[in-house]
This record gives sequence, C-alpha cells and structure tokens, in this order.
Amino acid sequence: MALIVKKFGGSSVGSTEKIINVAKRIIEEKKPGDQIVLVVSAMGDTTDELIELAKGINANPYQYTREMDMLLTTGEQVSIALLTMAFKTLGQKAISLTGAMIGMKTNSVHTKGKIIDIKPSRVKKELERGNIVVVAGFQGTDEKGDPVTLGRGGSDTSAVALAGALKADACEIYTDVDGVYSADPRLIPDARKMKEITYDEMLEMARLGAGVMQPRSVEMGKYFNIPIHVRSTFSSKPGTMIREAYTMEEKDFLIRGVAHDDKVAKIAILGVPNNPGVAHTIFAALSDKNIAVDMIVQSIRNIEKNVTDMVFTVSFDDLPQTRKIIDEVADKLSAVAVLIEEDVAKISIVGAGMLGNPGIATRMFGALSKAECNIDAISTSEISISCLVKKKKLKDAANAIHAEFFPEA
Repeated sequence: MALIVKKFGGSSVGSTEKIINVAKRIIEEKKPGDQIVLVVSAMGDTTDELIELAKGINANPYQYTREMDMLLTTGEQVSIALLTMAFKTLGQKAISLTGAMIGMKTNSVHTKGKIIDIKPSRVKKELERGNIVVVAGFQGTDEKGDPVTLGRGGSDTSAVALAGALKADACEIYTDVDGVYSADPRLIPDARKMKEITYDEMLEMARLGAGVMQPRSVEMGKYFNIPIHVRSTFSSKPGTMIREAYTMEEKDFLIRGVAHDDKVAKIAILGVPNNPGVAHTIFAALSDKNIAVDMIVQSIRNIEKNVTDMVFTVSFDDLPQTRKIIDEVADKLSAVAVLIEEDVAKISIVGAGMLGNPGIATRMFGALSKAECNIDAISTSEISISCLVKKKKLKDAANAIHAEFFPEA
C-alpha cells in the first residue's frame, strides 16, 4: 500500500487514444490499497496553440499576464476532465480537480508564479473515498483567487510539491523520454541515460536548459526529500532517479551531463558610466518585472573616460519586455548603444565531480577550440561551467564537449 503521485506531460496525453492508454496503464499497475494522484499537463501542443490564439489578438499578449493565465489554465482542465472520463469508462472511480480545488496557493506573479502553500485536504478526502485524483498541473490561485500559472514545465513543480504536501511515498514523472540523459539525444545521438543524479546536479542541468525537468520542481524534491523517478509513458523500464546522493556506479563520473539552451538572447549595454550603483540600476529595473538574467559580464571599455560595457543574457520569452526596459535604462545612463543578439546559445557542463578536480574548464575550452567554436561569454558555479557560442555552432560544440567527457558513450 502506497501513496504515489504520478505526473503525465502533454505528449503523454496528446490524444484521446493516449489518454485512454494512460488510464489503462494506471489501473493495471495499481496495487490493492494504493492511493494514486495524477498531475496532468495540457494535451500535446495545446499551450502553444492557446498562445498563438492570444497573439491573434495582440502581438505581445504577455503584457496582459493575468488574462494569459486565465487563458492558459484552460488547457489542463481539458486534460483532467477527459482522463477522469476515461477512468470512469473503464470502471475506476476518479475525480478531476483544478489547482484551486486542491488548495494550491501561489504568489501573484502571473505566468511565472511560485507556490507558497498547499492545503490538500480535498485531495485526501477524495483518496479516502477510493478515487484516483486527477489534478490540473501548472496552476494555482493567488490570495485574490485569480489563476496563476507556474511557467513552462510547471506541472512538474505541481506534482513534486503536491507529493511533498501529501507526504507521498514516491513521485513519478512520466514523459516522452525514458529518463534523464547526459545530453539531449536529439542533439547528441551518443548521449547516455543516467540511472541516478543528485538533486543539485539535476537542478543545475534544468536551470541551464535541460528540458526534462523544471528547476523549481527539483528544488521542491530536495526540500521535501522526495525521490523523483523520471520515466517513459510508453515503456515500463526503469528511468532515472533524482535523489540526495548516489547509491551506484554513477558517482564515478566527474561530469554528469551537457546541457544547452538555444532560447536565449545576448544583451550588451555599451559605454555606461563605471560608477557605483550602475549595475544596480540596470538589473533592478529587470528584476522589478520578474525578468531573470544570466551570464553577466562587465568589462572596461575606456579607462580614460571611465566607462564600461555590461553584457548579460535573458530568455527569449522575456526579450520583448527586456528590450523596452533596457532602452529606457540606457537613455537614463547615457549609454553609447544597446546591442541585442538572438543568434546565440548557451552550452554547459554540470557535475559535482568537478569540485577539487582542476583542468575541467581547460578540457571544455579545448573541446570548443577543436570544434572551432568561439566563446562570447563564460560563467561558472561550483558544479557547472557555461559558455555562450553562436547558435549555428551549438551542435558542433555540444558533440565535441560530450565526446571529451563521455568518450565511451
């Protein structure tokens, strides 16, 4: 007897046929006495289709963030209703619940909300009644009762947070791949599936572009100390366990994986005064609008004139708003110019094994050199190194780096 939270992504419920197959699989695998909670994403490309509908009204619909959340939360409601109907058709008791119904409370940052509390009393009551509870992922409500979405991949966060709040025995993330790989197999055919990865390493991989998990979902897993099993919807084979520490041979690898993000833009503010408070002026303006920045580089442009260049990256999704903010800040600071490059990509290596092992960065830079990839910017953390390269060189860069650190893959 176990309480298990299972999350199914959009590709897993992309058609009515797939939805019926998910219901059949859950019923077949359910052991007597098990209590099952399913967290479900919108069907297939529904979220993208809803965004395109909004763009038919306004080219920049995300300026109306509350209404975007009102729109986007409908996608998951379709999925949970259909999946619950499938269970009932197959003779299994089930009920669908929205984020609001399960007590998922968020802040009021529309389209990028964060969970602040969960009071899943309704979920517990429905489980006691023998229901499989089908929950809409990706969404909650703020203190006013308005819908708030959790950002791309937010259903992962919903699932792990709900598993923590319910003190579940396990949290399983079902997707269209059979686990976490050392790199994106679509970019690097030789990528190897990992049996295990630590929370910290997975968090860094996700933050740097590995799309298999949302960063905040991994943070939730670490906070609640809930092992997360990433596995395939279409196979019963074991996937990848995300947990606090290794138990197997995985610890032999210095580098755990190569992550990439080709949905970034490089912003350069040229010729700003090299004075105290200038960086704060720039980045406070962005943070006030909940825009995250990465790979910040400051370099002296002219010592005699005491001016500097400020370079950083942002997500494509934030680029329209960033462009407007930075133009205003640049005028305020009397900057020489603002340059924006969209033909860039971030390539990163991640691994706790690099701690105390000199030469990792040298090997990465050597691999990029062999692939004839110029480096635009570099950033590091304790367990990662990231380089900004031209987007057209991303595949070459990723394969060269992966071959350097996984020669037998």
